[in-house]
Amino acid sequence: MDAFFASVEQRNNPKLRGKPVIVGGMPNSRGVVATCSYEARKFGIHSAMPAYKAYKLCPKAIFIKPNFSIYMEASVEIKNIFKTYTDLIEPLSIDEAFLDVTNNKINEKSATVIAKDILKTIFAKTNLTASAGVSYNKFLAKIASDYKKPNGLTVITPNKAQDFIDKLPIGKFFGVGKVTEKKMNRLGIKLGSDIKKYTLSGLSKIFGNNAEYYYLICRGIDNRPVKTNRIRKSIGKENTFHKDLTSIEEMHKELLNLADSLSASLNRSNIYGKTITLKIKFHDFSSLTRSITSEIALQNASNEIYQFAKLLLSRIESNNKSVRLLGISISNFIEESSYIQPVFPFYLSTQ
Repeated sequence: MDAFFASVEQRNNPKLRGKPVIVGGMPNSRGVVATCSYEARKFGIHSAMPAYKAYKLCPKAIFIKPNFSIYMEASVEIKNIFKTYTDLIEPLSIDEAFLDVTNNKINEKSATVIAKDILKTIFAKTNLTASAGVSYNKFLAKIASDYKKPNGLTVITPNKAQDFIDKLPIGKFFGVGKVTEKKMNRLGIKLGSDIKKYTLSGLSKIFGNNAEYYYLICRGIDNRPVKTNRIRKSIGKENTFHKDLTSIEEMHKELLNLADSLSASLNRSNIYGKTITLKIKFHDFSSLTRSITSEIALQNASNEIYQFAKLLLSRIESNNKSVRLLGISISNFIEESSYIQPVFPFYLSTQ
């Protein structure tokens, strides 16, 4: 979907149409931009930007707090449209999904025709625009979907794929983040054609476990199937504070609140996890994470999660920097619980 949250807000409130709309934190808060309209993007505003900075770039922007219930309602309506074409749907997020239309419900041989029809139907039924990418694998389809936004359609056929990848900036590669992009740039890897010059063993020495993925995708190879049931890898809670925390007592109080909230989410989802991760962001926006793995799976265990988080916090060298954000997440889920009320402390490993 195109600028999904902002587009839903503009659709529901005609007074917002054609104006720079920012969904996320308020300009006088410690929040960030969740998404923004294309009118706002012209000012250099983007997702994850601090709200106060977005305000400086565009003081006339209209800031709106997220309303996830209306976004979810629109998302469900869009997914129901997908289901009229195929049941092979893999959601990436509330506003994005992979569809495998190799065998489809309307017996259409052209994936491009299906994509055009889906975009047309989404707009007719929701008054929202989307962009689509069509190709023979997930990597290329994902790249293509971002290539011409908003309301765009990009098709990458097998005979054009290698030329497209060779000319593609490495930062546009799905799976290459900002840190990896900078590392690649330092090595002279700026385009797809540059990384293709490396052997698999050469890439392994530099990028470790990710080497094979980079080696294959720069050659247009991605054999991952569309998975209809994506496994949730973690559940987390975090809070950006209106005022930086400076005392350990304040941090402990916030960790307790986060642990209570996380425990409640685990209980509602009937999920048990073993690895606790603490995330901390300092006033200068530097951040780090620390993890610890329990011997016993945790679910309705607020105190244990809290104790683990406190232990991780004690192992962080803050250099007396004040804290802007704290977060706790749990991962390493198990299918069936062996939950026993644990006696703290116990753990297998930390990182």
